[in-house]
Amino acid sequence: MPLYVIGHKNPDTDAICSAIGYADLLQKKGQVGALPARCGAVPTRTAWVLEKAGMEKPLLLDDVSATAEMICRRDVVKVSDDATFLEAYELMLSEKVRSIPVVNAQNQLCGLLKYLDLLQLLMPIDTEPESVRRMIACPEKIAGTLGAKVEGAALKGQEREIIQLVGASSVDTVQKRLELATEVGEIKSYVVICGDRPIIQRTAIEYGVCMLVVTGGFEVSEDLIQASKENGVVILRCKQDTATASKLIRCSRMVSHALDDNITRVMAHDSVKVLRDGLASEKQDLFPVIQPGDNRLMGVISKSDLIDPPRIRLVMVDHNEYSQAVEGVEHAEVIEVIDHHRLAGDLVSSEPIRYINEPVGSSCTLVAREYRYAGIDIPREVAMCLIAGMVSDTLNLTSPTTTNLDREVLEWLCGIASVDAAEFTHDFFASGSLLAHNTADEAINADRKVFEENGARVSISHVEESGLDLFSGRKEDLAAALDALIELKGYDLALLIVTDINSHHSLLLGSGDAQIMNALNFERDAEGVFQAPGVVSRKKQVFPAVCQAIRIASHS
Repeated sequence: MPLYVIGHKNPDTDAICSAIGYADLLQKKGQVGALPARCGAVPTRTAWVLEKAGMEKPLLLDDVSATAEMICRRDVVKVSDDATFLEAYELMLSEKVRSIPVVNAQNQLCGLLKYLDLLQLLMPIDTEPESVRRMIACPEKIAGTLGAKVEGAALKGQEREIIQLVGASSVDTVQKRLELATEVGEIKSYVVICGDRPIIQRTAIEYGVCMLVVTGGFEVSEDLIQASKENGVVILRCKQDTATASKLIRCSRMVSHALDDNITRVMAHDSVKVLRDGLASEKQDLFPVIQPGDNRLMGVISKSDLIDPPRIRLVMVDHNEYSQAVEGVEHAEVIEVIDHHRLAGDLVSSEPIRYINEPVGSSCTLVAREYRYAGIDIPREVAMCLIAGMVSDTLNLTSPTTTNLDREVLEWLCGIASVDAAEFTHDFFASGSLLAHNTADEAINADRKVFEENGARVSISHVEESGLDLFSGRKEDLAAALDALIELKGYDLALLIVTDINSHHSLLLGSGDAQIMNALNFERDAEGVFQAPGVVSRKKQVFPAVCQAIRIASHS
């Protein structure tokens, strides 16, 4: 199973850059499969950082629930649709399986071959002698199954109807049978099987049957071989006796004639949690996993594979709550958490995990320190990403969340990346204004977190701007977007913080429970906008104020 390092939904720069940094550290510590990931779009400013550092965007993950593609067995025991009964039977016996997928030359699924279905090739449901003698078979497959030497006319590869005639009777009886076959136009379907009986051999050739099978390893005279060429009769010489050869001819039939196509297929992207319930009542034991669109076989799963399937492994950075995590996180295996927020939510584990949670200004600070603890050098491009996460979350160390560790680590990283923190911060925030270049929905969802407090569900979005000039012109559509978010998600409160990074002044726009809104400890202007001078931190300033307002509202 893969190992992904991933931040919260609607990721900000700290979430994306701490994932990039910690995935790189894990790789250098031996976790070669560790990959950075994200569960949301890359913000404009973060994209600027990644381009400047020469880094690719992390993999986008919408859901980390295990899928059929992830847990299926890829070393599939399978046969081609032109395989014979004998080939399939021997394979099923050797591999000890009772069902086997059948594919074409392009590895596309044709159906599922079950052991009991396979036996129909040996004996048809209709056991009348005439029905038993008739079958659809391929002359090339017959020769291959018998291990026969081919003489006479050229062997053809197309399937056709054949009628077996064992030449063990008298010459007169065989001749009468062939005469009747000629009259009804079926002589070219007949396969005559006999041993060292030259008269029967000659009779079959003269009547122009499809094929003469000479058993017991006996030779055929040169004149009969020449006659068979002239009459278009294929001669197969095999070592088996007549009775065995007759049975093996039925064993040469292709499995496509016993194939069950009315089966349950599993799509590669189907989630295990859905399959576990959906396949429980199915009588089918083996389920082919196919690629949607082209029907290619990717693997197989059985019901036992769904009991305790392997899970995707995750390292959560910059969050510790399931409500903020990627979809399907409850079905994944969280092995580490690196965060700088409050402890909350329903994160649980069956085994002890490594958990780092400290009151610093940025998750990137903690990731950078892990490099130092491990004695591993930070690549310049990774250092640049970690700097971006730090200056974004701490407003270049001016936020009240800033600690001495942040100051020390930022200076260290700037030395590695050869950048000036003040200049980098200016260029970073100047690289993209959400209010200038995005829709109201995009601005609200760019950096949005959901919290649960005292039974209330709260969404808090944060937009950082170099000035507040654009806010008044966008106020109405931003308010409408907050109202729509409340309607869609059912939150008790939805807040938008717009912060001027230069003056350290924030404006708060809200929608939702009026009692909570009225209890917020910020001054509200005539247009209903909360004025919050000196407020720059969602975590340390706005969220505590919201928690207090919820408590006040709940007691009013």
